[in-house]
Amino acid sequence: MHGHSRLGRPKSGGVGAGPGSHSSSSSSSWSKFVFLLMSAIFRRRGLLLFAPLLYISGMLLYMGSLSFDVVLVHKHPRPHPGSLYTTPLLFHNLWPFMEADNASSPNVLMKAWNLNEDRRWKPCANKTLSQIELPKSNGYLIIEANGGLNQQRLSICDAVAVAGLLNATLVIPIFHLNSVWRDSSVVRIAPFSNRLAPSVPSKIQGLRCFANYEALRFSEPIRSLAETMVDRMIKHSSQSGGKYVSVHLRFEEDMVAFSCCVYDGGAEEKHEMDIARERSWRGKFRRKHRIIKPGVHRVEGRCPLTPLEVGMMLRGMGFDNTTLVYVAAGKIYKEQKYMAPLKQMFPRLLTKYTLATAEELAQFKRHSSRLAALDYTVCLHSEAFVTTQGGNFPHFLMGHRRYMYGGHSKTIKPEKRKLVVLFDNPDVRWEVFKQQMKDMLQHSDERGTDVKKTGESLYTFPMPDCMSKQVEPNNENANIGKNMIL
Repeated sequence: MHGHSRLGRPKSGGVGAGPGSHSSSSSSSWSKFVFLLMSAIFRRRGLLLFAPLLYISGMLLYMGSLSFDVVLVHKHPRPHPGSLYTTPLLFHNLWPFMEADNASSPNVLMKAWNLNEDRRWKPCANKTLSQIELPKSNGYLIIEANGGLNQQRLSICDAVAVAGLLNATLVIPIFHLNSVWRDSSVVRIAPFSNRLAPSVPSKIQGLRCFANYEALRFSEPIRSLAETMVDRMIKHSSQSGGKYVSVHLRFEEDMVAFSCCVYDGGAEEKHEMDIARERSWRGKFRRKHRIIKPGVHRVEGRCPLTPLEVGMMLRGMGFDNTTLVYVAAGKIYKEQKYMAPLKQMFPRLLTKYTLATAEELAQFKRHSSRLAALDYTVCLHSEAFVTTQGGNFPHFLMGHRRYMYGGHSKTIKPEKRKLVVLFDNPDVRWEVFKQQMKDMLQHSDERGTDVKKTGESLYTFPMPDCMSKQVEPNNENANIGKNMIL
């Protein structure tokens, strides 16, 4: 890694000091030194011969051309904690303790979540909409649901809400319909995504809720195979009560390239990432004045977690080697290398390619959105879902899981800024590492029932727009019935 990717800065420069601030103060000191030296020389006339040379040297130092600071500061820069990918070293040190822990630690899968059964959220998206009598349509609204699987979902749900606002009949074209719909009462929006504000009147939010959580269904071929895959996961995890963990692993080549993060592949990795960035983004990362700082990205938690890092996190949380893990992902970068330690920690690991047969998947080949729909469904029904890098896929899943599971997302969301510092310490003890991971799991548990705040999306936080809080009666009020707080 080159020096410009390091985060270490000399402490003497201060927090707000720029690159030249330290040099300026040093140059000032040198100018004083030269002045005193010249005074002494002029008092000794025999040394006047050296005066011009000393004067020129002093001026060069004053102007910064021969700044000794630069040489001293950048000779051996110290990387900031967490700025380098050193996780393999920590794994090597902790692996014996992980193996020893399998027999002594109970599998946390059976009690990962602290669910409050007395105050659960209940879906209410379809309570009133089904009873509404639709007025005569004002015309047609045509939209193009562009993007990937969940970008299309977002477009469709928002379009339903817009159609409700306009009292229009919604048409979502698959083929070119421009030549068909020539009526003056047709509104065509293409592309259509993120066009509707997060906060709209409750009636319109209700349309969004109903479309996303009740009305939308995958096509029959996708739904049929996806349900079969879920059934297989449940059967494979019979020893844990049919519960399994799903991981959305974002370590595909394009994700690694776009992140501009550096791992442990050296010159070969750099060459491959340069090619991938140029192929997909043509010069975007070579623009003038653009400075790529991988170490900064890592410390700020913007680097995709490797399969190894995900595995270590889960083992630290208490998921042992008997846990059934489903990995939802595209083609992993250098899969054989990077997936090996994850499989070592979780030998009962499955993907869509090992859970379904080649014949079953044949109809979905070369259709990334359809394959993503299979992943989405298997993740939706898991006991614990692990998100590693953000994006529409995990955001929609977290909301959908809240809607299905009484308001709790049952999702592990890593605190990546804390993780990188912990992974960077090869001397950390296994007991300390475990405690940090268990604290992180508890934090995910507490945030699982977060309610939507101003500006946030109901596709991630369906409460309170799409759900109502239900308070179970206690023994004293058993005859009163359920109290619904809307």
